[in-house]
Amino acid sequence: MRSVLRRAGAAVLAGFALALTGCATGYLLDNNVQSFSHLTAVPSPATYRFERLPSQSADPVQSQLEALADPALHKAGFRRDDSQPRYSVQVTARVERVPSPYSDPWDRFGFGWGFSGRRWGIGGGLGRLESPWYRREVGLVVRELAGNKVVYETRAANDGPWLDNASVLPAMFDAALQGFPNAPQGLRRVDIHVGAPAAAPR
Repeated sequence: MRSVLRRAGAAVLAGFALALTGCATGYLLDNNVQSFSHLTAVPSPATYRFERLPSQSADPVQSQLEALADPALHKAGFRRDDSQPRYSVQVTARVERVPSPYSDPWDRFGFGWGFSGRRWGIGGGLGRLESPWYRREVGLVVRELAGNKVVYETRAANDGPWLDNASVLPAMFDAALQGFPNAPQGLRRVDIHVGAPAAAPR
């Protein structure tokens, strides 16, 4: 029993140290991406405006979400022009807090090492730190205004412990638009580096 607890404790501490290191140097955000395209080349002019559903128009967060998506659209070759747009872009996002997959199995008995969906630490009576886990998904739908036709649809999903939506969501929009307009078919993994790059080895 003691050896099991020691191994579990060592694993948790190593993971905790790795998480702290990741905060200092950035981290690799893995995304599951799926895209659907009716385009063969980057359209010209690729001007666009944002399109909102009635429910999005009443949501004060929507403008912030569009601002987070705008840099990724620019990298893909789009240029925002609300006066003479050729396309409209609808932006969606969902962020949900879920139980951590690294929940501590000993926690149900009130003792042990490790992370749980609610706290971290040793023993049943000691204070423990939060270890939240999030499931996120972003989506973009590009519609050609002249024919009211959807020409590109893409979405990216990720789950992990990262707290900062202002850093994570733009990276997910980058992942969703990777390969535009000729993205590979089917579900694929796209990794995006978030934060400061790691220092080069000496």
